[in-house]
Amino acid sequence: MQSNFQLFGGSHLAILSATVLLALILALIQRRLWPSSKAIRFTLAAVLLLDTLGWDTFQAVHGQFSNPAHLPIELCDLTLYLTLIALFTLNALAFDLAYYLALAGTAMALLTPDLWEPFPSVGTVQFFFAHGLVVASVLFLVWSRLARPRRGSVARTMLGLNLWAAFDGVFDRIFKTNYMYLRAKPAHASLLDLLGPWPWYIFATEGLALGLFLLLNLPFLRCHRRA
Repeated sequence: MQSNFQLFGGSHLAILSATVLLALILALIQRRLWPSSKAIRFTLAAVLLLDTLGWDTFQAVHGQFSNPAHLPIELCDLTLYLTLIALFTLNALAFDLAYYLALAGTAMALLTPDLWEPFPSVGTVQFFFAHGLVVASVLFLVWSRLARPRRGSVARTMLGLNLWAAFDGVFDRIFKTNYMYLRAKPAHASLLDLLGPWPWYIFATEGLALGLFLLLNLPFLRCHRRA
C-alpha cells in the first residue's frame, strides 16, 4: 500500500523537531534539577519497552510474525534493544553501539522513512514514535552527561554492525527477505539511491557508515586523548 506521507512536509518536520526538543528538555532537567536521579532514564526505558511489547503483541495477534519479512531483526530493532540496555544500566558497550547506530542509522530512518501504509495509522505512528524515542534517548544520555562513547567505540561499532549484517544477510538469503536492504533498495527515496546499483551500494554504505561514525566521534576526541 502506498504511503501518503510527505517527506519534509509539516508533519515530518514536526516529528523531527519534537525528537530533538524532547531530548534537550529532558537533558536540561536532568543536569539542573535531578543530576543524581535515575527517574528520567528509567521512565524513557519503560515507555520504550512498553511500546515495543505492545507493538510486538499487535503484530503477533494479527499474524504478522508468521511472515519471515516481519520479524524484529532489522538494524533499528537491534539499536532499540541496545538503547534499552543503555537506559536501564548505563552499560558502556551497549551505549557505544547504541550511540552510533541510533544517530547514524535510526536517525536516517527518521529522515527518509520507508513507510508501507498511509499516515497516520497504527503502524506509521508507532514507527515514528519508536524511532524518535530511540534517537531522543541516546541524545538525552549524551546531553545530560550520563554517558558518552569511549575510546575505540567506532571500531567496536563497525564490528558489531558487520556481524549483524552477516546475520541478516544469511537470513535474507534463506528466506528471500530484505532486512537492512541487503537484497534491494527501499521503494521510497533514500540515501541509498545515491550510492549506485546493487550490490555496490552495500559496499558504499560500509564506507558511509564509517564516515558518519567518525564524525559522530569528533566531539569526544579530546576526552579520548585525555583518557
